[in-house]
Amino acid sequence: MNRKGFTLIELMIVVAIIGILAAIAIPQFTAYRIKSYNMKARSELKSAHVACQVYFASDETASDCGVDGMHTQKFYNSNDVQITITSTSATSWAATAKHDSGNSTYTIDANGKITP
Repeated sequence: MNRKGFTLIELMIVVAIIGILAAIAIPQFTAYRIKSYNMKARSELKSAHVACQVYFASDETASDCGVDGMHTQKFYNSNDVQITITSTSATSWAATAKHDSGNSTYTIDANGKITP
């Protein structure tokens, strides 16, 4: 007889291949998302550093630099990135940042060196 269509075995093989590909792709996707969250925290930390350096350069009597927008030349970080700035002057400046969904906390010093 001349039958058209796929056999049950052929359909089961296709479903198995799709399942294997999904099992490989989903963990990779999750890892890439976490990596992008961490990079966002690093990027905003570097932006806060630059904003504070501009603030310290424009006001030589400045003793602190916060992330509230008043001290950092209108720098506002995202709601999902927590930045903590510890500053007494431009030379003893330090800050930390962590994304709510990330898995790393980053620290930056007065020279702009970021460490994980």
